[in-house]
Amino acid sequence: MKGKLIVFEGVEGAGKTTQIQRLIQFLQASCFLRVRLVATREPGGTELGRGLRHLLLKQDGGESVSDRAELLMYAADRAQHVETFLKPELSKGTIVLCDRFTDSTIAYQGYGRGLKLNLIKQLNEIATGGLESDLTLWLDINVEAGLARVRTRGGCDRIEQADLKFHRLVQQGFAELAEENKSRIVRINADRPEYEVAQEIQTIVTSRLEAWGYLNNTSSEK
Repeated sequence: MKGKLIVFEGVEGAGKTTQIQRLIQFLQASCFLRVRLVATREPGGTELGRGLRHLLLKQDGGESVSDRAELLMYAADRAQHVETFLKPELSKGTIVLCDRFTDSTIAYQGYGRGLKLNLIKQLNEIATGGLESDLTLWLDINVEAGLARVRTRGGCDRIEQADLKFHRLVQQGFAELAEENKSRIVRINADRPEYEVAQEIQTIVTSRLEAWGYLNNTSSEK
């Protein structure tokens, strides 16, 4: 049985990391998964990726990263991630929960930075070898609300410190991607209490896992 790739997307402060953790806890406690379950992220899902993540997100006043260099570093991170982690896990039948994937590059570097969408799609194709998510959960939150969440955590990274116009363009990118890919991308209203968002995600993912034949039994308890 081939594995499934479930991706979490959204602007800064959407709650992706939190919801991935909550979903893992729910699936491990409430469901009878027939296969392995793992979580990963981009950038930073491999040893090489962790080094690239530091270069991409650090905010230390050093040399600035150009837009094209940024795009190519994300592509390099993804190529390594796909070849050394995602494909091997999926070939084992693993359910992989990934914090960001190709849609983020289109939204951030395409819509946000203004780089050519065709170029980004070509790079995504090269980096992934055609691998796409089986399900993408877009955590849709008001940009200002998401950035406010980020500020409460402190220590904003380079991307988080971009101006409001940039983040609004990114949000527009996610909205257009969701409209164009309705069979793959599911919108989740993330501008709600954390537990409500988690419950909706649990319902959607459990339904998909049942349809894919990955559950022996399920519990309706949330």
